[in-house]
Amino acid sequence: MLVVALTAVDFLASRVAEKTYLTKLSRELEEKNRMLALADVVRLGEQNSDRFHALAKAAGGRLTVIAHDGHVIGDSEADAARMENHATRPEVVQALHGSAGKDIRLSHTMGLKFLYVASPVAEGCIRLAVPLKEIDTQVSEIRNQLLASVAVAFLPAIIVAGFFARYVSSKLAAIIQYAGRLARGEFAARLPARGRDELGILVEQLNDTGEKLQEMFDQLQREHAELEKVERVRKDFVINVSHELRTPLASIQGYTETLLEGALYDPEHNVRFLSIIRQNAERLGRLTGDLMTLSRLELKTTRFQFASYYVNSLLLDCADSMRPMSEKKHIDLTVEQMPDRTEIFCDSEAVHQVMSNLLDNALKYTPQGGRVTVAARKLDGNPEMIEIAVLDTGLGVPAEDLPRLFERFYRVDKARSREMGGTGLGLAIVKHLVRSQGGTVYVESEVGQGSKFMFTLPVHDLGLQEYGAVQEELTGAMHPRV
Repeated sequence: MLVVALTAVDFLASRVAEKTYLTKLSRELEEKNRMLALADVVRLGEQNSDRFHALAKAAGGRLTVIAHDGHVIGDSEADAARMENHATRPEVVQALHGSAGKDIRLSHTMGLKFLYVASPVAEGCIRLAVPLKEIDTQVSEIRNQLLASVAVAFLPAIIVAGFFARYVSSKLAAIIQYAGRLARGEFAARLPARGRDELGILVEQLNDTGEKLQEMFDQLQREHAELEKVERVRKDFVINVSHELRTPLASIQGYTETLLEGALYDPEHNVRFLSIIRQNAERLGRLTGDLMTLSRLELKTTRFQFASYYVNSLLLDCADSMRPMSEKKHIDLTVEQMPDRTEIFCDSEAVHQVMSNLLDNALKYTPQGGRVTVAARKLDGNPEMIEIAVLDTGLGVPAEDLPRLFERFYRVDKARSREMGGTGLGLAIVKHLVRSQGGTVYVESEVGQGSKFMFTLPVHDLGLQEYGAVQEELTGAMHPRV
């Protein structure tokens, strides 16, 4: 742009300088013509005297005297008698009409380009001619001086323009490089902020784009991890269900085939075989029922009827329903009551199922003569929550098994659990039911010292919907506090 501007300046300045110089020179030649007219140059031209040539030399040009009819009276450079008629020359035509005339053209006599300026006199006109070579020299000198001045003036502009171009190109290069990093998936990269101009705003927009892409990428990674987790859970679930169903079905099938093959009429074994078949059928029924319960909880189709209930009445009812089992094993089952009229907001059937599962586990794994205690208290620091605990003096749970205790089908002692008729889903159901009512469940245990299962329930309505909001992660691996 600067080069184009400099070229334009050179062209325009040259034209202006040339036009100005020609105008000035024409005016000077007109003045010289008037002075020559006063020196009686017409008569001297007719005589072709030495004074005529001296005056032409002093005027600095070619001097010609022309009559009214156009023939040349005298000329300082050529023989007037041999020169053609000048009546048609433009400058002569203007001068013969009474005004100064000028023209630029090639001289047929000299073979050079001249500036002709003619002025009227009584006898016709006189004309001075100056070769344009001298004019071109003067214009070229003016032009060189002008170009030098303009170049000096443009030098700082060129330096500033170069610096600005380098500054802009460096920012553009950084933006292009950053766009390439985004294309390669480096969404965490950021460009340093650089002002509030157009490039600065572009940098800000690209940084925002990178931040949003990073957030989307992180979210996709989390969703992918969750999908992998769900897929693992699904596969484990299918494997566990298949395994849990295979054992009782194989037992039922085996004993049924034995009975059909003749053992049915064996009074020593047929009743025992039928009892085993019934036990496995009952186990299948419990497993199917627990699976249906767990499925409804996970699909959020279980309908809860929330209301306020007295804590003591609710716990006593749950304990009374399990008392035949405790008396059969000679286990002391007691309820430590809270102050009268203490209420909790819950679904009574769900709490009854939670307590039944916890008490059933406690009674199963507590030896005869042991003790199972149900207690309730207000949480320290949170009087809006009631903590209900089931304590036993049973075998206890190893510390390494505690984090997985609430997983589906997880058993600490698989053989003993099946022997006692457990499905491996009781604690998973407990976890879902407690969470669906706004509480949490957790466990403390020590091998040989017994276990303490605890869960919390709200005192007042938490605004839960009738359909339990069971969170999806509830079927995953558990920490002691869930």
